[in-house]
Amino acid sequence: MEFAEKAKYELWQYETENQQPSRKPKRISPVHQDAIWGVTGYIVVISVVAVLAGVALFNKDWFAAGRVDGVLIRAGEWWRTITALTLHSGLPHFVGNLGFGALFGMMAGRVLGSGVTWLAVVLSGSVANFINTLLLDSTHRAIGASTAVFAALGLIAGFSWRAKLFAQDRWAYRLGPIVGGIALLAFTGTGSPDSNTDVGAHLMGFLCGFVSGTTLTLFYRYVPDIRVQKASGAAAVSIVVIAWAAALGLWA
Repeated sequence: MEFAEKAKYELWQYETENQQPSRKPKRISPVHQDAIWGVTGYIVVISVVAVLAGVALFNKDWFAAGRVDGVLIRAGEWWRTITALTLHSGLPHFVGNLGFGALFGMMAGRVLGSGVTWLAVVLSGSVANFINTLLLDSTHRAIGASTAVFAALGLIAGFSWRAKLFAQDRWAYRLGPIVGGIALLAFTGTGSPDSNTDVGAHLMGFLCGFVSGTTLTLFYRYVPDIRVQKASGAAAVSIVVIAWAAALGLWA
């Protein structure tokens, strides 16, 4: 009996000493960066486009040239998926997108940096417009930065979830970024029953942004590099400028 107890003790001691330490979920520690430059750039771009479109610079109808048009996009006018993100139907539309875009852009920029954030938003918003066009009737037409705004929201939700920024034990906390993003989408992106809100574009913007956010976690080690931020920011602005040059026929 004495040897049996001693053997049990030694087995317990062996298991205790060789027990594998519990591994905590791998998390990404975000590098909080100054997001004001990206938000400022967003405000400047959509404000400048609003003014130039209002005065019909180059004697062009900027709305006809830059809006989402299902027929023309399917015919190859790719730039419309980008230029439509910078057009607005009036002051309330403009102010709303200005405010929400600045808010969500600031939140994303604090984690991903201004340059990377806005490049991801422009690309996600463009892809969202393209997919939404394919899903709807070819006569579908739309304008507005709201698709990009909800791409920024999806970007935050996707990155936060995949990077495990809320990686507590309870599943409710782990799904918090997704649930929160969907709640904001439902609250701000569906509009009233009698409005002309393009719910499909908002949903596609959120989904494309979400995919971008999860993808960026794979390359996050490059994100804090100031050269990456500057190159991404320059690329975001260049894409918009090139798209408008194509829309207005400035290089023809």
